[in-house]
Amino acid sequence: MTLDRDLQSIQEVRCLVAAAKAAQAELATFSQKQLDDICENIAAECAKHAEELAKMACDETGFGVWQDKVLKNQLGSTITWNYIKDMKTVGVINENKKDGIIEIGVPVGVVAALIPSTNPTSTVMYKCLISIKSGNSIVISPHPGAKNCITETAKLIQKAARDAGAPDGTVNYISLTTMEATNALLKHRDVGVILATGGEAMVRAAYSSGNPAIGVGPGNGPSFFERSADIKAAVKRIFDSKTFDNGTICASEQSIVTEKCIENEVVAEVEAQGGHFLSDDESKRLSGFILRPNGTMNPLIVGKSAQTIADLTGLSIPKGTRVLLSRQTEVSDKNPYSREKLCPILAFYVEETWEQACERSIQLLNVEGVGHTMTIHSNNDEIIREFALKKPVSRLLVNTPGALGGVGATTKLAPALTLGCGSVGKSSTSDNITPLNLINIRRVAYGCCELEDLRGAGTSGDEALAKTSEKPLTAVNPAPTSPPAFSKSDIERITREVISRLGGQ
Repeated sequence: MTLDRDLQSIQEVRCLVAAAKAAQAELATFSQKQLDDICENIAAECAKHAEELAKMACDETGFGVWQDKVLKNQLGSTITWNYIKDMKTVGVINENKKDGIIEIGVPVGVVAALIPSTNPTSTVMYKCLISIKSGNSIVISPHPGAKNCITETAKLIQKAARDAGAPDGTVNYISLTTMEATNALLKHRDVGVILATGGEAMVRAAYSSGNPAIGVGPGNGPSFFERSADIKAAVKRIFDSKTFDNGTICASEQSIVTEKCIENEVVAEVEAQGGHFLSDDESKRLSGFILRPNGTMNPLIVGKSAQTIADLTGLSIPKGTRVLLSRQTEVSDKNPYSREKLCPILAFYVEETWEQACERSIQLLNVEGVGHTMTIHSNNDEIIREFALKKPVSRLLVNTPGALGGVGATTKLAPALTLGCGSVGKSSTSDNITPLNLINIRRVAYGCCELEDLRGAGTSGDEALAKTSEKPLTAVNPAPTSPPAFSKSDIERITREVISRLGGQ
């Protein structure tokens, strides 16, 4: 009797996790240098095959631009490795002799890694590197739409890891890709942490699995043009971001919000750099193509060029158009232009003041992408600070492309293809995820005082602790003092005074 595919896939997951658990037990005995040697070899092999895997991903998914995917693969391999290589992640990672504290890095165990179709090969590279650097093994769940390129990348990493001394089972991938397999992986009791990058439903499933999870939901970052901005540079950066791999990075901008006083300059520059403002009829026609009937993004537009999207929807646009823009005045989850669009489509909002632009940005984020990323183009430090204080995002990017700045390519943020959205975005962290997010820290703490020291008379606990290194504390119940000593003349004087008060008796 032939087992059903879903049952076979569940059994495969159980075997993969068991192998990963055994491998991780061995990795836990490795020194930092041994782990680093493995990661260095993985990064080098991935870099060698960056172009080959980029083309494979583009051909299989139909998303993006292969030349840009080469850079993504370099980000997920060489750039990531250069950033993390000097991190201490296992063994003693910090020691404070003065305070008597030692910190020890402890791997979380088996990492369950969900891989999206938008950034498939680069995300595999990145998640494998940060997992192994921190002494963990990894089990990869490929997106069905990018299974071949994800599997090929995983195979390459498997071999590179083994060649550098990693035990078998360090890197694993599901070959029978089913929903049941992914669900079994998420809920497996031997999974130490889930790295979930992808759609909102998948991220919710990761957080409801019962296992620790680090998830990234949708982005919907607005980009504010403040009146002091270098408008030409700002438009160039947004277009660089929105056309890089045809907008498939979730940190890319989804709308422009500009002040009214610079609207004409912004519009002229947008058109000069290849932006096309849709007419009302064109906006209406395209709006019906952005979302599916269930309210989710239409995969037919994901990672497609402006011209391809125009052809799909029957729009006639100028030759050389790079980005499509639609003027909007409303924000809601029913308005597709105020939602995430992983392609070169932007909403365009005009506000009278920066304060109103601030509120509009918050509205957009609250519809979708809260906690993720937004950008601001400004040379006014006070307004930048005001935006930083009020925006519900984990990354406020200043004068830089959103897609490339968010993942740490054009900023000094940690290079990462998993971007935490903080508690406001229902994520467990607001970090760009690094190996330090994949370890537990065991702390050794030496005693520095005794109970009697904490009970210092008339002294607060903190003050008592501070004084222990200086001098002994006063006891709570001090010993009674000795009676005062009197001289002979004192006794004679006191006797005379008593006799006088008694009337000379």
